[in-house]
Amino acid sequence: MIGAADPQPGGARDGTGRRPARPGGRFSVTTPPTAPPLPEAQEPPPAGKFAFPSALTILALVTVAVWALGFLVPAGQYDRDEDGAPISGTYHRVEGTQSFTDRLNDLFLSPVNGLYGIQDLRTREVGPSMTGALYGSAGVFLFVLAMGAFITVVFATGALDRGIALLAHRLRERGALLIAAVMLAFSVLGTVEGFAEETLGFYGLLVPMMLALGYDRLVAAGSAILGAGIGVLCSTVNPFATGVASSAAGISLGDGIALRAAMWLVLTPVTILYVVRYARRVQRDPARSLCGFLPGDREQKATAADAVEPELTRLHKTVLVLLVLVFAFMIFSVVPWSGALTGRADAVPYPWELDWSFPQLAALFMCAAVLVGLVARLGEAKLSSTIIQGAADFISPALVIMLARGVTVIMNNSKITDTVLHSIEGVVTGTSSGLFAVIVFLVNLPLAFLIPSTSGHATLAMPILAPLADFAGVSRAVVVTAWQAASGWMNLWVPTTAVTIGGVALAKVGYDRYLRFVWPLLAILLVLICGFLVLGATV
Repeated sequence: MIGAADPQPGGARDGTGRRPARPGGRFSVTTPPTAPPLPEAQEPPPAGKFAFPSALTILALVTVAVWALGFLVPAGQYDRDEDGAPISGTYHRVEGTQSFTDRLNDLFLSPVNGLYGIQDLRTREVGPSMTGALYGSAGVFLFVLAMGAFITVVFATGALDRGIALLAHRLRERGALLIAAVMLAFSVLGTVEGFAEETLGFYGLLVPMMLALGYDRLVAAGSAILGAGIGVLCSTVNPFATGVASSAAGISLGDGIALRAAMWLVLTPVTILYVVRYARRVQRDPARSLCGFLPGDREQKATAADAVEPELTRLHKTVLVLLVLVFAFMIFSVVPWSGALTGRADAVPYPWELDWSFPQLAALFMCAAVLVGLVARLGEAKLSSTIIQGAADFISPALVIMLARGVTVIMNNSKITDTVLHSIEGVVTGTSSGLFAVIVFLVNLPLAFLIPSTSGHATLAMPILAPLADFAGVSRAVVVTAWQAASGWMNLWVPTTAVTIGGVALAKVGYDRYLRFVWPLLAILLVLICGFLVLGATV
């Protein structure tokens, strides 16, 4: 699946920059045989009805639009320091040196430059045959494919979904604890590796389980959508959100992790309590359900309680341990420990710090994929095909990153990036650091709707937004946090994401009913996010 508007839960890949949805029906061993079947997907829109374009289509249109704007926006540039960062107050107009043929060539080569364009250190122009530093997104591109291979191999062992199914089954008669445990598990996976679309495969388990406890279908939908969504919103080291944005902002994946971790520790319990509160209200008085009940829903308690407990084999336990260790090592390898422990950005790195970036992480996940495959005894043929399939499933977000980076190349070569930056500098100049962080968050809300791909949104926006932090005297990590919070907040409810629209379809809950259910929580989260951003910008 390429377009984020496509609600099919089993597509190869969507445009959100996160995991592909996994096919439903994996939990048939735990789903009561008498439970009414859940829909596989929504019907495709009728012919002639508008469908929101895919992330790739949007970025192709943005590429052409930005290329055309290059003829209208005057060229200009800032003086830069030794690190290449623009110096506030030094903007000046420059003479454009590109001919029409040069500009047409930039448009033609924009995807290529977005992947492995080289920036000349003297002229700062980008091209595939230049000599200088890599400007393209080849490192991030390969990392996305490696992560796809690893996640797909883990799913092929059945360990992750079986572990969550076992957790849900053992807590099936402890309603509030079940909701909290499922949402916490989804949230942890969301904040670490962007787990979101995978939740679509769990509705076959969650819906009958929640109905058996006397809840309604909104509780099942809320547990999945909001559990994973709040984790992604507060991504700590999620490589598909925080990682891509940090790379585009020129900072480490570990920068700002303390603020993001604090947000996760507060917003996750708030979200869980919100869903639990609604669930208890429905359990006490079913008439207060916002979505009502379908025929047979109220009769599922006896059959669902008798579901067979999933078995967690020694292999499953081993794979889950490896999964935890790999992500724990990833966190260790990217965090700037000297700065985090001393509070000084210029602290000398400790000898044991790895300071890894995307090339090393890509190698890590490729090796981890092979290790999991060997431990699971998948065999050479199956392991090879699974790795290839995993990379193929993740080619869409990789292409989105490439195209978005190609847009920034066009802006760079036509020398309009600094002009756009200068125009925004005038807006934020003089604002307090806290207000600046909130403005960045609010600006990204409509962008998150127009560009539903988190990876594409980050790659496109960060080259402009990150230098603004330098002008405002705020850490670039705060801009990354503000951006990902805006993207995550929007993805909790907008109908252009597969997680939301696919989830309400699988749970057989009307989208309008879901909006009625979630809007008070969205307001609470909006206030809390702004508070954290102000705190992060001022402390």
